[in-house]
Amino acid sequence: MHIKLLNKKLYFKYYKVKCAVGKRGISSKKKEGDNKTPKGSFKIKYVFYRKDRIKKLKTKIKKIIIRKKMGWCDDPKSLLYNKLIKLPYKFGAEKLYLKKKIYDIILVLNYNTRDIVKNAGSAIFIHLATNNYKPTKGCIAISQKDMLLLLENLSIKNKFTIC
Repeated sequence: MHIKLLNKKLYFKYYKVKCAVGKRGISSKKKEGDNKTPKGSFKIKYVFYRKDRIKKLKTKIKKIIIRKKMGWCDDPKSLLYNKLIKLPYKFGAEKLYLKKKIYDIILVLNYNTRDIVKNAGSAIFIHLATNNYKPTKGCIAISQKDMLLLLENLSIKNKFTIC
């Protein structure tokens, strides 16, 4: 199955679902903090989720429970830039365990995760959208209902293309 994002819609199988993208659109020249969603083809590495809020999560993708001290480094000065870290952390990092529900389920895309380029962007996820699909800082956001549907149909072989 191929997943495609085009014009704020996510297409997979015979589904078309609404999504939010970065506040400043989609770009092939992604930079840290630019509020843009990166253009390209990516794979999904794994799924983070809040076990206390999401009771049944059916997926073939590796699942990791979000703990209170989990974060994702978004500071280019750190050696752990664009990696999972433990909080508190001396460099800038995004907290994954939030009161807001947007991070109850997070699909981690393999954007800038292999040969990491400093300042090229970090923490590019597919996560849950706000009720009004408020633009993101660069991630893709979909409803919880659509996320659960997507997860049921995913495998690690699936490509995710952002146009």
